[in-house]
Amino acid sequence: MADYILAHDLGTTGNKATLYSPAGQLVGSCTASYPTHYFNGNWAEQEPEEWWRAICSSTRTLLAQACVEPAEIAVVALSGQMMGCTAVDADGVALRPSLLYCDQRATVQAGRLLEAIDMERFYAIAGHRVSASYTLEKLMWMRDHEPALFANTGKTLCAKDYINCRLTGRMATDFSDASGTNAFDLNRFAWSDEILDAAGISADLFPEPLESSALLGGITDVAARATGLLAGTPVAVGGGDGSCAGVGVGCVRPGTAYNYLGSSSWIALTVTEPIVDPLMRTMNWAHCVPGYLHPSGTMQTAGATHKWIKETLCAVEVAEAERRGCDPYELIDQAIEQVPAGARGLLILPYLLGERTPWWNPEARAAFIGASLETQREDFLRAALEGVSLNLGIIVDIFRKHVPIENITMIGGGARSRVWRQIHADVFDCPVESLNYLEEATSMGAAVIGGVAAGIFPDFGVIDRFVQVRDRALPDAGRHALYAAITPVFEHAYRALKEVHSELGRIRQCER
Repeated sequence: MADYILAHDLGTTGNKATLYSPAGQLVGSCTASYPTHYFNGNWAEQEPEEWWRAICSSTRTLLAQACVEPAEIAVVALSGQMMGCTAVDADGVALRPSLLYCDQRATVQAGRLLEAIDMERFYAIAGHRVSASYTLEKLMWMRDHEPALFANTGKTLCAKDYINCRLTGRMATDFSDASGTNAFDLNRFAWSDEILDAAGISADLFPEPLESSALLGGITDVAARATGLLAGTPVAVGGGDGSCAGVGVGCVRPGTAYNYLGSSSWIALTVTEPIVDPLMRTMNWAHCVPGYLHPSGTMQTAGATHKWIKETLCAVEVAEAERRGCDPYELIDQAIEQVPAGARGLLILPYLLGERTPWWNPEARAAFIGASLETQREDFLRAALEGVSLNLGIIVDIFRKHVPIENITMIGGGARSRVWRQIHADVFDCPVESLNYLEEATSMGAAVIGGVAAGIFPDFGVIDRFVQVRDRALPDAGRHALYAAITPVFEHAYRALKEVHSELGRIRQCER
């Protein structure tokens, strides 16, 4: 009997394969990593073939570890990194490495798009700003710089859609990923002729958009041999990682909010109408749950900032963790807890790879401000976490002008940090909850999508059976007052350095 749901979370650093029972129990998981090629300052690519290898190896390993037979898999569903550009030919063969969401090379193309369509009009259609972060602008870059490859492009696919094509032979996407391409009309749930005409890109280059819980097809014979799955096993369309995480965290109805804190980070809500920010700092996406939207504000490097701090400043903790056999981040947390809120006057702008919300500036870079001869190494560690939380706090404040936010659920690898959860609560001035699973919320969301698609679950509300709050950080009034005083200084620091970032960017271009 087919009992299990196989969910894949195709992320930035690797693919996590997970098995869930119909009761929502995590039966097993395993991860297969793949590299990211960062170069030219703010370019980022991955090989789609590496994704496929990770899918195949993690599937085979997971089935073996869990002692589950291929015939016991009822459905396969994917969540995937969003806003990328994976150009494939008419047969679905990748033509070049995929340009990732954080790749910022298409700034010139974004500027040209704005010459053809007004930013406010664009935002009203797509729910997003014109930006180098999105699929459409990246596709324009391909057209301008790689005309031969562009001429052979049959479709541009998001990450999970490429894998779905390898699994089923069918090219399609879901509404959540479609809404992250910057070519989709959120008012009509269809590709936007107006935007595509302005970009000079044919709608034929984009796949058919479907509901996340639609069944795409069955595993092909070729894919079955590669993955170890049974040919004909149903595959759901799935969703983009942001919307899947919203499902997996229980953010499936209006009035709920969450923060994903992984390599990148976002604050997201579930609403029935778009949240229109006059300054266009936040975005609107289609939710994986039919009938809802999923507005969010996203920053480029959050957990990536944490990792960078570990790798550059925490050799002591890394070595000690290896000696003890523990997680170095636990020791980093202990060091941070010895530093008072405010990091003794040290401020870090955590913009290691440009920034989206709230600045939308691909040239933004990190800065350390306020150091003195009294500044200690541990102050830098705390200031890095506070910088990420302060930037996310700006996003929370933007949304609070439209809807109340009284509680935030925090997920992702960064949510393991007790001290970071508390900083969040103090900055946001509301309780911050963590769940019984932190890094599986995205795959759990994909599993729920798959379960709805296969008729295992009646609707998305089934997630309420699976979510349990394990920890609750409550805000401290004194620390919140301190962070409230620091926030305008944080914003002022960015604005004061904006031209410096641009000047440094010109120097980097000359160095190349």
